[in-house]
Amino acid sequence: MPNDKKEKKPKMQNITINIPEIYDDNIQKLIKKKVVASRSEAIRTAVREYLHAEVENLKLLGFFD
Repeated sequence: MPNDKKEKKPKMQNITINIPEIYDDNIQKLIKKKVVASRSEAIRTAVREYLHAEVENLKLLGFFD
């Protein structure tokens, strides 16, 4: 029986950022060691972890209802 409840992938927004060269060098090392698959994945992970860590502060600032 096919899975009728397919998990939807979140819509992605393409953005351009500038980061220090040392950050990119370290991301490239993580890619080479297969810790992450790409720069995008590394940056998404970093943002996700930052937001998770800061959720209480963000609530105080009104980011969440």
